[in-house]
Amino acid sequence: MSGIDKIRTWLNKRRDLNRHPPAPHYWQIFAVVAANLVLLSFLILDEPVGASRHRDIFTRSLGRMITEFGSSGWILIASAMLFVTGLASYRLAGGAKQRFRAHHTAGIAAYVFLAIALSGLSANLLKRVIGRPRPRQFEDSGAFGFSPFSGSGFESFPSGHATTVGAIFMVLILLLPRYRLAFMLLALWMGFSRVMVGAHYPSDVIAGLSFGAWFSLLLANIFARYRLVFMPDAKGWPVPRLAPLPHHPPS
Repeated sequence: MSGIDKIRTWLNKRRDLNRHPPAPHYWQIFAVVAANLVLLSFLILDEPVGASRHRDIFTRSLGRMITEFGSSGWILIASAMLFVTGLASYRLAGGAKQRFRAHHTAGIAAYVFLAIALSGLSANLLKRVIGRPRPRQFEDSGAFGFSPFSGSGFESFPSGHATTVGAIFMVLILLLPRYRLAFMLLALWMGFSRVMVGAHYPSDVIAGLSFGAWFSLLLANIFARYRLVFMPDAKGWPVPRLAPLPHHPPS
């Protein structure tokens, strides 16, 4: 039996041994709300943003400082290294508890890597097919002069940076739900930094954030089916298998 067949058999056994409720339909509500926000942004915000894309120096400088987080390269490298470290620790671990921790660490790293890599790849394929002009093309093409497969000047929708931001912050929200409000606010600032620097329209950012977050949520549901990193709660929502330690206020 090949290595791939062994992995497939192991996954099927985990799935069959761990019965779970069906995944909730929250993601469908999420998709409908996101689609309406994108459409409203198309109709109301994008044209004014394109026409006034020359921002003041402070806004553009602040946007440049924030936007670097949306580069996926460092996240992919860090998660790949963590995955290799987790596998090595699993092989070297002396007890069952240490092996479980190492296995869980490798699972988190794999989840992060797949969420960022696959959502980013999908967004980059979509933006090439859609071919929306970037704000710098506004005078020549307007906000809706779509031209598929026409190069980087026509790869505005959805924003790849915002997709990465949406994906990584949904990962953090699912793993550390206690801090979800802070993560949501940070995601909005980092996503809309692409508008601040004049690289994208608001609808590009909303679509990217929504797509990245949706992708991470969908992948978490798949992982939960096999009890990898996540497990489904009573309603089928993916929750961390290892809950964070409770916070005890000082006495």
